[in-house]
Amino acid sequence: MTYRKRRDDRGGAFGGSTPSRAIIDIGSNTVRLVVYGGSMRAPMVLLNEKVTAKLGREIAATGRLADEAMALALRGLKRFALLLEDLGIKDVETVATAAVREASNGPEFVDRLRAIGLSVRVISGEEEALLSAHGVIGAFPEARGVVADLGGGSLELVRVARGSADGASTLPLGTLRLPEYAKGSQAEMKKALDKVIRKAGWDCAENPPEANGALYLVGGTWRAMAVFAMAVKGHPLSDPHGFEIDTVTAMEVANALAGSESDALRSRERISTMRAEKLPDAAVLLAALLTRLAPDRVVFSSWGLREGLLYDRLPAHSRAQDPLLAGVAVFASQCGTPPTLATRMAAWTLDAAPARTHGSERLRLAATMLALASMQIEPNLRLGQAIDWALHKRWIAVDGKGRAMMAAAIAANGNQLTPPPRVRALASEEALEEAIRWGLALRLARRLGAQSRRSLEVSRLVVEEGALVLRLAQSHAALLGQPTEKDMKALATRLGTGWRVDVVPDSEV
Repeated sequence: MTYRKRRDDRGGAFGGSTPSRAIIDIGSNTVRLVVYGGSMRAPMVLLNEKVTAKLGREIAATGRLADEAMALALRGLKRFALLLEDLGIKDVETVATAAVREASNGPEFVDRLRAIGLSVRVISGEEEALLSAHGVIGAFPEARGVVADLGGGSLELVRVARGSADGASTLPLGTLRLPEYAKGSQAEMKKALDKVIRKAGWDCAENPPEANGALYLVGGTWRAMAVFAMAVKGHPLSDPHGFEIDTVTAMEVANALAGSESDALRSRERISTMRAEKLPDAAVLLAALLTRLAPDRVVFSSWGLREGLLYDRLPAHSRAQDPLLAGVAVFASQCGTPPTLATRMAAWTLDAAPARTHGSERLRLAATMLALASMQIEPNLRLGQAIDWALHKRWIAVDGKGRAMMAAAIAANGNQLTPPPRVRALASEEALEEAIRWGLALRLARRLGAQSRRSLEVSRLVVEEGALVLRLAQSHAALLGQPTEKDMKALATRLGTGWRVDVVPDSEV
């Protein structure tokens, strides 16, 4: 009985977040288990564990999965199967990619997986490319350009635009195969890689970059490259997802990495030994892709095949959800802030502090949810932790400027009106000023009536004839206290207006 109760209480293993889906991804380099919870439009990773089995390391030479690699992978997969059983997670999808589909003993390996209870789907190269593209579309709803998913056994290229993907290709340019092209100089390697890319029908060099769109890079080696570039640029954010650079900078990064020694890269923080070994060759590949595809910019995506699997199963109405708001809403709810409360507060402050030139209403609502959630934190920890939420949590469909505006709004909600340097590095003073007004208006809204629903119903905040006006129902005139006056003055000062409070009959609010 005790054992059954523990299994039914799955959320307890993840701090109250209930795991709902799991994906096992059997790649050429790594075998990975990822457990997801939260909104599947913006899934929260609750467990992410990998085994570096390098299943595809002998494919080019022997056409087979190495016995030692299979044994290591099976050991990890048996652990994964047991973990899922103990956690009671039933919705499990297991996929295998290039190494298993190309190896002569791939079917034998699949049989061994089925024997331990895993139902494996070996996906084609085209399907792998499309799934990665769908992951990018899920993360960047307006994505337009080419997705390049670099795995151990292959490189998938696929075009994306207007929420769909087409023209998928699989090239034998995975990180385990790139050394085959590195027989001479880097220039010769780039020329050989370029030949493979052109032969597959990918030649956009004659088009203007704006016509080709962005190059979206998917895969662990690309993410390690982003970490390197972020460190070189002194970028204040920590998450490589959504990190964007222009093509000139991308080529500079590629050239710097191509000439680097693996030992030097290993010493860099957040770059593993395995990735350090692959980065120089991958950098030459990136240079070839930049030359041949001629994108207008490079965007790094942490969403790929696994997130594409999740996105594909969503109904149309769920795909249409805003991924930023979907993710923030679940997180804020777990922190004790119902999205309905945040929505009411955002509506109450709309007239006085709307999203204008630099932000958007979706961004303002996300900032409102995070700011209200931060009020559940102890005062001595509140601002620093909440600003870190805005800057460093893996929110989807928001750039560095948007993160900075959320952070500035959170800080202003806590009466900190000078954003820290790491926030100011990401957005203009004008953009941050707009966000500070959001935060000050929210501070007024929540302090007026202790976040009660009734206080928002009996009051209204407007700007009329050059003045900030709080209309307050006669029945609730006593809500007008010294804190309210301070908050009104602070917001009016940032708006550059005067202010007043009008106590009116209840029917006139």
